[in-house]
Amino acid sequence: MKSIEHFIESIILASRWLLVVFYLGLAVALAIYAFSFAKKLVEFVSVVMVLEDTDTILKMLGLIDAALVASLVVMVIISGYENFVSRFDNADGEVHWLGKIDAGSLKVKVASTIVAISSIHLLQVFLNSAQYTSDQIMWLTIVHMAFVVSAIFLAVIDKVMSGTKKTDE
Repeated sequence: MKSIEHFIESIILASRWLLVVFYLGLAVALAIYAFSFAKKLVEFVSVVMVLEDTDTILKMLGLIDAALVASLVVMVIISGYENFVSRFDNADGEVHWLGKIDAGSLKVKVASTIVAISSIHLLQVFLNSAQYTSDQIMWLTIVHMAFVVSAIFLAVIDKVMSGTKKTDE
């Protein structure tokens, strides 16, 4: 009976390696997104001299938005692999936060990044408010506030859980 239990546990433990497919897929998606970013950057550079201030700001916000999304993907790939698959053997000091982000703090970082992305999008909407109806702006603001509240709740839960872990030790 013990050998069957050990066999099942071995299969379950080995199943974590299936996550590697997802992380590699995210890396490929990130490379594709990098090409998309490069295209946006070339377009921005080619028209920057003829853009008005607001249009320049909107284009820059689009680039910042893309950088935040890319950073989010990298954070998920690295910390997800580190937390759920295997420790990095060759990363001596290369990524200072490696091994310090658990699943709870990863959720908080993801939520915070989503709030930042949503903030940038909402700022773009406000700068282009003539193109949106009042209802659209209201709903975009409500969705953004839902992201903010969710991020705050996740941060509070993570703080409470980290305090609980310390008192348990």
